[in-house]
Amino acid sequence: MPGLLDGKVAIITGAGNGLGEAYAKLFAAEGAAVVVNDLGGPRDGSGADKTAAQNVVDAITAAGGRAVANGDDVSTMAGGENIFKTAMDAFGQVDILVNNAGILRDKSFANTSEQDWDLVVKVHLKGTYCVTMPVWKHMKESGRGGMILMTSSTSGLYGNFGQSNYGAAKAGIYGFMRVLSIEGRKYNIRVMGLAPGAYTRMTSDLPGRKGQEPDPLSLPENVAPGVLYMCSDLAADHSGKVLGVSSRGVREIKMLQTKGFQPGRPYTAREVADHASEVFFPSKERELTAASA
Repeated sequence: MPGLLDGKVAIITGAGNGLGEAYAKLFAAEGAAVVVNDLGGPRDGSGADKTAAQNVVDAITAAGGRAVANGDDVSTMAGGENIFKTAMDAFGQVDILVNNAGILRDKSFANTSEQDWDLVVKVHLKGTYCVTMPVWKHMKESGRGGMILMTSSTSGLYGNFGQSNYGAAKAGIYGFMRVLSIEGRKYNIRVMGLAPGAYTRMTSDLPGRKGQEPDPLSLPENVAPGVLYMCSDLAADHSGKVLGVSSRGVREIKMLQTKGFQPGRPYTAREVADHASEVFFPSKERELTAASA
């Protein structure tokens, strides 16, 4: 049986560990040639070590797949260009980009330093921009189109205590994804958002998980099939959408609005208050949070 990604070339950032590693190995098993990007170092973004990326490449090639390692920094334009160049030099094309690289510097907002804010936004939001730009131009100019996956988070879509920097960056990625999904239509470029939920080194000590054995279903290799679906032609009819992929399965996450208060004339603030039941969703509807999602 042919693989779902036969003949495709995929770039996966932050693929030296966790979710990115699981994506890379599954994509390669499904026929893709993979650029395994990882800066290396701890999850707070300090340090660099290409070993993690090379270890994933070695595992893929040992299993008969095709892969090359890249250790560039996603948060710089030079890094994004070099990641793209690695793919072109090795495989001659790019069909799929998975923006997965990320770091955490979690603190309550009052304790978040400017450096904590800037670095998290730089890696997640600017990093997604830096890697997407050369790939976007290639997909547009080649006429082949392609698929770009951007990793958002329930922390940005719903909110989560202690992650103001991370949540802001992930919400920005959602907006970025929505705009590119519109711009990409005429070029056959699909763009989707991902809100993953898995037990990795990024999430192992978050509230509710610290000190606990992971649910086997929450391991990265059990989340990767949902991401494979999004990046394959099985999802060819879908763009501009966000899927939550976790141990609970796969679900679409949408931004909704109420019918609202629409008087069709100038109105007062007090009138808005009087029509609050029309403005807001019913309180009986459960408000989702990152922890519950």
